[in-house]
Amino acid sequence: MSKTTKDSPLLSQLALELDGELHYDSLMKTLYATDASVYRALPTAVALPKSNADIKKLIDFANSNGLSLIPRTAGTSLAGQCVGDGIVVDVSKYLNKIIEFNKEEGWVRVQPGVVRNELNNYLKEYGYFFSPITSTATRAMVGGMVGNNSCGTTSIVYGSTREHVLELKVLLSDGSEAVFKSMTPDEFDLKCKEESLEGELYRHVREELSQQEIQENIRENFPKSTIHRRNTGYALDYLLESQVFSDKDVPFDFCKLLCGSEGTLAITTEIKIHLDPLPDPFDIVVAAHFETIHDSMKAAQVAMKEKPTAVELMDKKILDCTKENVEQSKNRDFVEGDPMAILMVEFRGKTIEEANAQGAAFIAALKNVDLGYAYPIIGPDRTSSAWELRSAGLGLLANIPGDKKAVACIEDTAVDIDDLANYIDDFAELIAEFGQQSVYYAHAGAGEIHLRPILDLKKSKDVDEFYKISEASAKLVKKYNGSLSGEHGDGRLRAAFIPLMVGQENYDLFKRVKAKWDPKGIFNPGKIVDAPPMNSSLRYEADLPKREHKTKFDFSQVGGILPMAEKCNGSGDCRKLPNSGGGTMCPSYQATRYEKDTTRGRANTLREFLTKSEKENPFDHPEIKEVMDLCLSCKGCTSECPSNVDMATMKAEFQYQYFKSNPVPLRSKAFTHINSLNELGSRVPGIANFFLSNGLTGGVMKKLLGVAPERNLPALSPQSLPKWYKKNYAKLNGKPIIKTVYFFCDEFTNHNDTDTGIKAIKLLRHLGYEVKMVDHVESGRGAMSKGLLDHAQKMANKNVEIFSEIIKAESPLLGVEPSAILSFRDEYPRLVSPEYKERARSLKFHCELVDEFLAKESLAGNITAESFTKERRQVKLHGHCHQKALSSVNYSKKILELPQNYQVTVIPSGCCGMAGSFGYEKEHYELSMKIGEMVLFPAVRSAGSKDLIAAPGTSCRHQIADGTGKKANHPVEILFDAAGL
Repeated sequence: MSKTTKDSPLLSQLALELDGELHYDSLMKTLYATDASVYRALPTAVALPKSNADIKKLIDFANSNGLSLIPRTAGTSLAGQCVGDGIVVDVSKYLNKIIEFNKEEGWVRVQPGVVRNELNNYLKEYGYFFSPITSTATRAMVGGMVGNNSCGTTSIVYGSTREHVLELKVLLSDGSEAVFKSMTPDEFDLKCKEESLEGELYRHVREELSQQEIQENIRENFPKSTIHRRNTGYALDYLLESQVFSDKDVPFDFCKLLCGSEGTLAITTEIKIHLDPLPDPFDIVVAAHFETIHDSMKAAQVAMKEKPTAVELMDKKILDCTKENVEQSKNRDFVEGDPMAILMVEFRGKTIEEANAQGAAFIAALKNVDLGYAYPIIGPDRTSSAWELRSAGLGLLANIPGDKKAVACIEDTAVDIDDLANYIDDFAELIAEFGQQSVYYAHAGAGEIHLRPILDLKKSKDVDEFYKISEASAKLVKKYNGSLSGEHGDGRLRAAFIPLMVGQENYDLFKRVKAKWDPKGIFNPGKIVDAPPMNSSLRYEADLPKREHKTKFDFSQVGGILPMAEKCNGSGDCRKLPNSGGGTMCPSYQATRYEKDTTRGRANTLREFLTKSEKENPFDHPEIKEVMDLCLSCKGCTSECPSNVDMATMKAEFQYQYFKSNPVPLRSKAFTHINSLNELGSRVPGIANFFLSNGLTGGVMKKLLGVAPERNLPALSPQSLPKWYKKNYAKLNGKPIIKTVYFFCDEFTNHNDTDTGIKAIKLLRHLGYEVKMVDHVESGRGAMSKGLLDHAQKMANKNVEIFSEIIKAESPLLGVEPSAILSFRDEYPRLVSPEYKERARSLKFHCELVDEFLAKESLAGNITAESFTKERRQVKLHGHCHQKALSSVNYSKKILELPQNYQVTVIPSGCCGMAGSFGYEKEHYELSMKIGEMVLFPAVRSAGSKDLIAAPGTSCRHQIADGTGKKANHPVEILFDAAGL
């Protein structure tokens, strides 16, 4: 048992001694209680070290106090490697530097927290890359890749991480530092003479592996050496094939052992890795379609003879999940019919003709043996989206409705490629005996299949099946001398079956190795050896009564707000950084690199407290409030998260429930009723603007409302948009009317950005559209963002009642502010009272951004370049977060390219950082600007003096002005000017 408690003076003292951070509050322990596996264990504390000295202090503390250390990077482990009751050592926040790069010799030295894709973005300009690529490469870190010996889609060409590690600098269990690298037999002998723990390790391995009996046991009982993805147990078979123990010309290298050791032997502080030249630039993917899994496995054998760079399988269950995923549904346009499986085979060439020729040869080979029914070729412009579809697979499996999920337990088996089809046939029979139909998801070219049974681990019956299926699978893999773990590691999931896989003698050898390297068991205990039962310490307690939570939003489609939070399977897509994969979610994490600022962290916290809270109001917890505080409600997770975890809606619901037990802040009330306040001010706009802009009165108002003093409060327009419309619309002229549209006057365009609304209406009329405006209420966006859902529901009800009577496909409702008009699509159907639900669901299909409408009309030929200037202009476009999640920035890009000489560049930015009122709030101002500085502000500042900056969102335009001093315009304003109006 640990000698520490929550309020332990020992932990308090340790926190003071570290340069980094040590947390042991309930929130941080909750955040780190799970990874991407099915396991859960509350740690004693969480450390975020800043230096090797910090890690040494943690090792000393663990040794002195009977604690353990659990190394962690992105926390995407599927076998429970990052779960334990000791101190989690998260190196991702601070130990993430590229230390040294040698272009001439083709290697790089990094700290363990460097993200794989960030590293490759750095290396790209030098013509190199780190070739192992996992499906989590946008957030997976090199340290974790070493710990798990990650492989990825291209391992059939480039091998695993083990083949690329040249040198590891580590801290051993006594706190001493060691550097491991390849060595000659003479160098090995010198190491054996050292009087240190490091020297003892060399002497021990010499003693063990020199024994003939042990050598025979390893060679006879380890997985086949032809399986390059073999991570079962410790990689002693690699050491045995070195010059020290064989006649092979292979240097001895402890790095081979440490790769795949899951942080159980040492803590890595620096990694030197070999790099490959960038692959041939032209790639295609043959997406071969099959009616049976067996045929797809046979096809994998055919594919490997054609020298592809990747051979990957997706089965029907995963393909069906992609239909419902907002983002991935866009990437499945190559799917023909309803295949049982698709084999994605990549070919690369120095020219597109070379790549196409390889693809054609593969297709011919398949047809020659009568395998497959469709063979679409995905060209270079579309391969990235196809691979995104495949990479999202593990996360997409969380979209299976209900508590039964595809469980990661036998999802990492690897066999020889020649055994693959027979192994799959045997597996199908095995799983059928359990009444199961598995999910097949595979690195087929490497002989590795991710096989997942569908189980409900909230039920003890299925928890038992979890074990039985895993055990039966292990026996089947052993039949083919395969590896139970190909790349995801043993962890605590597969460790129990290692004696079965390699024999008791070899397992005992593993235990002796662990004991020699880590005599007190401080490094990640319970993984690989001496693991607790694999069906214990699960994320969910079995057979608990189902908890219901009455909510304002309708979460019935997923079973409630708790099941919505439970959709998060821990894959960590929300940890993407701007230079590793970009995207919108989670902007606060991208700036802070704290786990609590991820969608995963928020979902885990909600799940924990909604499941375990004994309060009458389970939402009334400061921990939930803290993790929700920096959620910008950008909605990036609704499309980018493969599980579509809708955190923006859950945040609004949380606030609503929290306010049942806590007072509503004045600021929240003010932002909720901003339209009414602006209505009052608009009666005397000159006076109101004076008070808003005056340093004294404006400063008092900012202080009263908690607004950052650095912000400029939005000025009121001289007249509201409805007043302007009633007075001026009848006087407008334009082309003959093509169709009628209705205009939604949102609360921002009404009184602040009135000129934007006027220009939109004038432009529409000029282009031949009759624009109608009817009296209606505000969108309720401010109320939703602050959790005042009673008010938001009233607004939604009234708007649905008004517009459902007049809006049709031929006469849509248009809006200029994304966050307002897209509420009709996103929140309204789930927020309105029951009597309005059907009308809201019908109405949502006919509510559009004006950008969408104009883009579609241009495709229909109703709007052409002749209506606009021929002047040359460069336009830089920043898309609104809600637009990216629920629509597409491409609509804005399309209309900005209507003038034939306008060149539009979409800024690869995520959230601008303003996010409605978020960036105005004084406690969020600094973070808001930091988010803007990541991508958006530098891109805007780099624009030429004559370049145009476009941003559909009003908050984005204000953020750009405050952050860069440059003016951004709505796309319709730019088109308005381009039309000479």
